[in-house]
Amino acid sequence: MIIAALAIPPSFRVIPPIEALQLNKQQTLLDDIAMQLRVQGYSINAESVPASLAHALYQQAKREQLRPAGIGRQQSHAVDRSVRKDSISWITAESAAGAEWLAWADSLKVALNRQLLLGLFSFESHFAHYPPGGFYKKHVDAFKGEANRVLSMVVYLNPQWRDEDGGELVIYLEDGSSVKVAPRFATLVTFLSEEFPHEVLPAKADRYSIACWFRMNSSHAGRVDPPR
Repeated sequence: MIIAALAIPPSFRVIPPIEALQLNKQQTLLDDIAMQLRVQGYSINAESVPASLAHALYQQAKREQLRPAGIGRQQSHAVDRSVRKDSISWITAESAAGAEWLAWADSLKVALNRQLLLGLFSFESHFAHYPPGGFYKKHVDAFKGEANRVLSMVVYLNPQWRDEDGGELVIYLEDGSSVKVAPRFATLVTFLSEEFPHEVLPAKADRYSIACWFRMNSSHAGRVDPPR
């Protein structure tokens, strides 16, 4: 007896086990970030960015033409090496690593909007390199009531970081305590931009990261948000 083969609808796709595992891990990460933001306003997740993407971003960061980072925006922008001593390059989709990163960040934005109703609209990010001795003194990413940067995010790209290399991110909490985060490879830190002053302690080795901000839509006639 001949048994006719079952026709598989064109829209149906069998997900390979490895890909299914990656999707499950991604969903778990998104759920963890949403839960931690809801409860405490910040989220720390080790080894959470896909390793292949983090390695590609690390290699891209080392190829970038970085420039000294400043403080303030637009007319108030200035370079002050007594406040911060790092160099940056804004990330675009022109490189393969940049395009993959922006797509990954967009999926995170969609998921967080769905779970937390944050109204996240646009996204900006840059590579940051802190040389030995590099730091960024205590600051906030957005002032209360400005309704621009809503969510800050940092990704670390240091494959062999040691405790003695320093360079920790310090997040200052409302009760006067603080949380320190070592810049270990693929660690993802997310926090509400208006709520948490933070700083980068001096590093003793070359320290690479990505600094990111999700923003609300505050575009007006003649001015596009976010400004560059």
